[in-house]
Amino acid sequence: MKNNKRIQSIAVLCSGGDAPGMNAAVRAVVRYGIYEKLDMYGVYKGYSGLLEGNLEKMSLRSVANIIQRGGTILKTDRCKAFFEKKARQEATHILHRKSIDALVVIGGDGSYMGAHLMDIENSYPVIGIPGTIDNDIYGSEYTIGFDTAVNTALDAIDRIRDTANSHDRAFLVEVMGRTSAEIALRVGVSGGAETIVVPEKANINIVGELSVSLKKSAAQGKLSSIVIVAEGDKPGITYRIAKELKNRSGIDARVAILGHIQRGGRPSAMDRFMASLMGAKAVECLLQGKSDLAIGVEKNQIVALPFSKILGKHKKTDEKLLKLVQILAA
Repeated sequence: MKNNKRIQSIAVLCSGGDAPGMNAAVRAVVRYGIYEKLDMYGVYKGYSGLLEGNLEKMSLRSVANIIQRGGTILKTDRCKAFFEKKARQEATHILHRKSIDALVVIGGDGSYMGAHLMDIENSYPVIGIPGTIDNDIYGSEYTIGFDTAVNTALDAIDRIRDTANSHDRAFLVEVMGRTSAEIALRVGVSGGAETIVVPEKANINIVGELSVSLKKSAAQGKLSSIVIVAEGDKPGITYRIAKELKNRSGIDARVAILGHIQRGGRPSAMDRFMASLMGAKAVECLLQGKSDLAIGVEKNQIVALPFSKILGKHKKTDEKLLKLVQILAA
């Protein structure tokens, strides 16, 4: 959407799951906005906080010494109320009453949908920045938090491998990725996994395939193995696979679920860098009169993509990486 009104003030919020690097994005939005002589506001607790009017004017010092911190100083939330049109309308009224001209939303797909609807329904300028460890935003090669999450998971897997080697044992290591295999793929290749189980392939045949793969490796003298499992949208998948492996093949695989440790911790240099570029780009777009856009990465360049072209679409699993893991695991 093209907005002809001169932007004089911007609010920024974080929504959905936290991701390392969100603070770097908030810092960039606030400081770039102040550099452009804008009044900048932080919204606490995401869309829920916005509906409660929980906003505060931000200064340069408000975002000092946060670039290295995990999580988000603005807090975050999953706001079910924002699925309702009247809630989005009320949010717009609150921002108008506080003389705030535009909004930057840092979050994932669900947060983007709320931002998109708020823009098109109320003609209120909104820009999205991809903040999610899953790297599952269609149209963008990178999301804030992904690199840190991968490195956190990889560090844990390196430690687990020590135990696997010591006991000649197979480990099923579950990483985050409810609908996305991005973390599993990156960690699987980088961590030398035996194979990767992704959500769309976690079917009845997977136990048989795993059994064949693990037994083949054992016959070749490889007595310990790491299998990476993307968590999927049904809890307990990794324990079910381990149980079936034991019952059907006699393979006693241990389970390690990394869970929320992947979300926390100091953001990597890459996440801080990309978050800073994306935050500045978001403010630039608003000052150019652009909105209803998501900042992303395309061919290693920072771009702005219409929400309408990315919402409702999903990244496909890279089959070449799945194959590469098996080749390199020999």
